[in-house]
Amino acid sequence: MEKPLISFILTYYNLPVKMLCECIDSIMALSLRAVEREIIIVDDGSETSPMNDLLTYGGNIIYVRQENKGLSEARNTGIQMARGEYLQFVDGDDLLIQAAYEHCIDLIRFGHSEMVVFNFTHTGKEDKTYQDQEFHSGADYMRNNNIKGTACGYLFKRTILGDLRFTPGILHEDEEFTPQLLLRAETISVTDAEAYLYRQRPNSIITDSHIRQKIRRLRDAKDIISRLNIQADRLPVKDKTALQRRIAQLTMDYLYNIIRQTRSRHYLDRKIAELRKEGLFPLPDRDYTRKYVWFRRLTNSQAGLTLLMRIIPFIDKQP
Repeated sequence: MEKPLISFILTYYNLPVKMLCECIDSIMALSLRAVEREIIIVDDGSETSPMNDLLTYGGNIIYVRQENKGLSEARNTGIQMARGEYLQFVDGDDLLIQAAYEHCIDLIRFGHSEMVVFNFTHTGKEDKTYQDQEFHSGADYMRNNNIKGTACGYLFKRTILGDLRFTPGILHEDEEFTPQLLLRAETISVTDAEAYLYRQRPNSIITDSHIRQKIRRLRDAKDIISRLNIQADRLPVKDKTALQRRIAQLTMDYLYNIIRQTRSRHYLDRKIAELRKEGLFPLPDRDYTRKYVWFRRLTNSQAGLTLLMRIIPFIDKQP
């Protein structure tokens, strides 16, 4: 059988079936021929299988149902099944924007990049004029830019994966996966095309406001930072510098979210002490972004931390 150009790995768990069908339709609307696309739907043990609603798609999709193991295991299953030259992760409640994603496809067809980095949208409006940049490597891009955490923002060649997989049983699994994936890419294209429509639902895992979920998210975020920090010490200098920027960004976000989600100075001080033991605090003295510079300066003093404790919850209340 002819190898597909792109395998689309859709993950599904207790979503409205209508949203899943809209997601599939957005992929089938692309100009890819049937032999050029592979749509793999991994049902991670939903309470009710959507299979009856998917029968009309016939041989255009591959549907697999497994017991509930979490998003990481669902995506790993999709990776194992995929035959495509390139892989694209899509959450089952999101959509691909046709014209913008067609531009991403053109970049792999005619530019021969191992990876395309594209933008997200919440509106679905299409802009037909795009600006593209070429980078020699993912590490080159990471050293000079903040990256998107979500794995859905990358169209990438399967061969660069190697043995890289998502860590099972954690939240924020993308934050660990994507920087490692970028470091494996030798040639990447970055476009401002808004090719992915992200539809945030109020009862999703990321928006669950229960205190146990908050603490779990923070704990998993900290564990990811620690693992990436250990990995950075084993890398060549250029890759290490690139990963250190991402680690600093994740650490800043981690501290910000501690304040925003717990509003506890005691908890913040305790976690700063843990970061300090691992050499992750104070934040590195780098001019990554203006926000990073100001946040780093404020966290370097008790008065600055007190100010952040007052400001961040206020910002969170703004519409």
